[in-house]
Amino acid sequence: MRLAPRLDQVKPSPTLMVTVKVAALRREGIEVIDFGAGEPDFDTPEHIKDAAIAALKQGKTKYTPVGGTADVKEAIIAKLQRDNSLEYALPEVTTGCGGKHILFNAFHALVGPGDEVLIPAPYWVSYSDIVVLAGGTPKLLPTTEDTGFKITAAQLHAALGPHSKVLLLNSPSNPTGAAYTEDELSRIADVIESSELFTISDDVYEKFLYDAPRCAHLLALKPGLRDRLLVANSVSKTYAMTGWRLGYAAGPQEVIKAMETIQSQSTSNPNSIAQAAAIEALTGDQEPVGVMAGEFAKRRNYVVDRLRAIPGISCTLPEGAFYVFPRVAGCFGPKWQGKPIASAMDFSLYLLEEAKVALVAGEGFGSAEHVRISYATSMQNLEQGLNQIEAALQRLSGA
Repeated sequence: MRLAPRLDQVKPSPTLMVTVKVAALRREGIEVIDFGAGEPDFDTPEHIKDAAIAALKQGKTKYTPVGGTADVKEAIIAKLQRDNSLEYALPEVTTGCGGKHILFNAFHALVGPGDEVLIPAPYWVSYSDIVVLAGGTPKLLPTTEDTGFKITAAQLHAALGPHSKVLLLNSPSNPTGAAYTEDELSRIADVIESSELFTISDDVYEKFLYDAPRCAHLLALKPGLRDRLLVANSVSKTYAMTGWRLGYAAGPQEVIKAMETIQSQSTSNPNSIAQAAAIEALTGDQEPVGVMAGEFAKRRNYVVDRLRAIPGISCTLPEGAFYVFPRVAGCFGPKWQGKPIASAMDFSLYLLEEAKVALVAGEGFGSAEHVRISYATSMQNLEQGLNQIEAALQRLSGA
């Protein structure tokens, strides 16, 4: 059978591949510590689960409008006003089956053949492949530790070309945890304003920022971009609701309508019970979010300190999210299974086999010299996993 040619350009998600490998090893009775999971290890807060149970008992188990109920859209509008000082109306808001689905719909609504999407790199693994599936061309804007894993306004300006259509900004970022300051965002906003770029602001980690107060939203800094900016978010990370699959977006009515048209021919509406739970998540008690953020900050500091003490590894201190993105190229060279370790993928496979610790190789994020470690797991797992990593690398260097 001949499959669609577009699939030749799309790679399987490396984060999901790690999950599959971990599950396979565990089925064999092999205990693996998983640093690959990009989801909070906390349970969904009780008041949110209670809202879902109430919705079930009330029979809210039928189809809803494609983009979600008016009630869930009102909750999103209230959240955006409260947290981001942004004002939207019902026709300017939609929901989807998770944040990834929202981005999928957005890129398919905005991008066509020949259109370039500017993506700061390292980047979340799915950005570039969704752009390819939509018929567009990813244009990566490389960053390094020296730039704090952030693009500059000058870099963005230099990258603009006749086919530049969309800029994707994710702050705090997956996989690096980098977060833009208000001054940095203002300078970038000036470049966007002077161009014809449409911007997608992926805010999924906005509540997990540790050392500095959250700065104003890009759109609040530059309200004139309102007709050329889409706010993308979800309840997955903020409220430990990854399995509920409820993402949302706010933006120009024309774009929202197009996204809902695409969704009407794929998934139709998001899960009705997840919508009811999301209303409570967005409008109810926010204290559990602060509790999670406080715990993540402690874990981040511990992981960074431990990694910096391992020879061959360097690690920046991420400002937000719940990942670290250490550079491990200093560990390359020693042989394992008859071949030298020469890439992040080799390094990750070695640790999976020899340390029984799973992490995600950096190739899928745009770097063969880094790996992503999620600290969205217990302190006990972090301590044990890092002990096993350290011991395995000591054996490797002594081989």
